[in-house]
Amino acid sequence: MGYDHHEGQRVSRRRLIAGIGSVGLTGLLAACGRDGGTVTTSTGETVAPQATTTSDLTSLFADANTCRLTASTTQGPYYFDADKIRSDIREDRAGVRLRVAIRVQDSEQCGPLANAVVEIWHCDATGLYSGAEAQSSGASGGSGGAPPGGAPPGGAPSGGAPSGGGNGQLADLTPTDDKRYLRGAQVTNADGIVEFTTIWPGWYRGRTVHIHAMVHLDNSRVLTTQLMFDEALNTKVLAAQPYAAHTGRDTFNADDIIYADSMLLKVTEDGDGYLGVINFGVDRDQDGT
Repeated sequence: MGYDHHEGQRVSRRRLIAGIGSVGLTGLLAACGRDGGTVTTSTGETVAPQATTTSDLTSLFADANTCRLTASTTQGPYYFDADKIRSDIREDRAGVRLRVAIRVQDSEQCGPLANAVVEIWHCDATGLYSGAEAQSSGASGGSGGAPPGGAPPGGAPSGGAPSGGGNGQLADLTPTDDKRYLRGAQVTNADGIVEFTTIWPGWYRGRTVHIHAMVHLDNSRVLTTQLMFDEALNTKVLAAQPYAAHTGRDTFNADDIIYADSMLLKVTEDGDGYLGVINFGVDRDQDGT
């Protein structure tokens, strides 16, 4: 069974790799590398990285920051391994449909990196994060959302004390609810590409509109970064429901402390929604180039 792109699909990573045992994303990556990039489940199904994407996507990638080393930044306070290998991460969240296509490349060799695990996670139209609804709503301190830099109101969340890493890195969150919407992971295909179906993110206090992303390769987290959107499109999308009910946006790209032009998705209209593409240049050997 290859990854299914049907809208609304929910796939548990533990179910897909039940024959291997309970593993994290790095374990999944190692398993994917064993048999030409496939995993065999206890039911005999074969799970492979996503099929090669269409030529229209390939052309869009051409001028989307090709082969530049992607800037790393904080993972923020709301990251955890959500145990969801799936392309459609929307679940019950309302919002403007957004396809996100990411191509992972070696920043030095400029070639695609297959069998890399790419995770994305972001807030919903009202600024809530699954697994951390109380913290992101402000129920555990503060007036809602996270202030600049990604730290939650009142300090690090439960399980998320600072780890001492660069960029003010926080340790992984211990989830405080059982929700997992707008979180998911995919394995890159032979062209280094993954695709997700999600919604346009909302916003929360102190941050511009963004999506978090992380790349795992060779049992390591080789990139943690964020994706941003052109403000003209943010204005257009956020003026419609359900976004419009969340008023008082206080931070835009121009005054966001993490925003960089290189983080901008290349966005085009896509039916009733949008398609955003970006290249990730990954420092595979971790030598800083």
